Amino acid sequence: MTSIDPHVRAANLIRNQPIGKGTADPLPRLLAQLIARAGDNARVERAASRPWASALFEGRRHVVRLAMSGAEALAAKARLLDGLSEAQWVLPRHFVADICVDAEGDSADGLWVELSALTIEEW
Repeated sequence: MTSIDPHVRAANLIRNQPIGKGTADPLPRLLAQLIARAGDNARVERAASRPWASALFEGRRHVVRLAMSGAEALAAKARLLDGLSEAQWVLPRHFVADICVDAEGDSADGLWVELSALTIEEW
């Protein structure tokens, strides 16, 4: 499983290297693109990734919770969710097979959205 520290700056998230014969986990690049999509007021509260496989494909299952705060929270959430399932993601050697909203709500300092994504390794 891969997880991240939510206090790491976004620029540091994409420095992800493969370990051994495996490929790099696409989660850091996906997080950077989700944050860019939502805007400056978005932050990652929680993110985890685990291996996934079917009879024909290998990939990773991701769960991400993003929080948006400030006066622009509602607009940031709308930007994030508008066309989310049709969005084009740039992930080296992976593609997003599925991405959806699992839950959403509000907190004392803004709004939050929990997403699930399935990335498949390209052959």
